[in-house]
Amino acid sequence: MEKSACKPEHHGAESSGYEFELQRITLRPLDLSDIDDFMVWATDEKVARFCTWEPYTSIEEGINFIKEKVIPHPWFRAICLGDKPIGAISVIANSGNDRCRGELGYVLGSRYWGKGIATQAVKMVAGTIFKEWPHLERLEALVDVENGGSQRVLEKAGFQREGVLRKYVVLKGKTRDMVIFSLLSTDSQI
Repeated sequence: MEKSACKPEHHGAESSGYEFELQRITLRPLDLSDIDDFMVWATDEKVARFCTWEPYTSIEEGINFIKEKVIPHPWFRAICLGDKPIGAISVIANSGNDRCRGELGYVLGSRYWGKGIATQAVKMVAGTIFKEWPHLERLEALVDVENGGSQRVLEKAGFQREGVLRKYVVLKGKTRDMVIFSLLSTDSQI
C-alpha cells in the first residue's frame, strides 16, 4: 500500500444507481480506530493482487502499518462511504529535482469495485492536491498493464495515459510492465 503499484481491479461501468452513494464519499485521515475496516480490504486477495504487499494475515500487522506508515505519512487518506473506511488513497511527494512530481496510489475494498467510488476519490484528490502542495506540477500513477479497471479509473478522472514502462517493477517476484498516467496541475480543474 506504499506505492501506486496497488490499484483496484475495477469491473463494470459506473451506474447512475450509485449517485447517492457517490455523494457520500469522503476522504479523511485513517487512524487506529479504523483497524477493523482496514482489515476488510487488507486481507482480501483480490484487492492485493496488483499491490506491492501480500494480504495481511493478522490484526497486529495492520496496526503496525497504520502506526508506522499511515499516521506519519504526509498525505494518506481513508476513502469513506459515510464515515466508514472502504479503501485508501495517498500521494507520495518526490524530492530534489523531482519535487515537481507526486505519485498517486489507491486501494478499494473489492465489494465496492465498479461503482465509481475509486474514480470519485481520485477526482477529489486531483481537485485539491495541487492547492495543498503548490510545488506539485504533475501527479503520476503507475498501473499494472493487466489492471484495466484501474486504468479506466484514471482515464475517467482526467489522467492521460503516457505509455508502457516495460519490465519496470518486480511485483511479487515477477517483473511487470506498468502503464504510466499523469495529470498536470493545469489539467486538474476537472
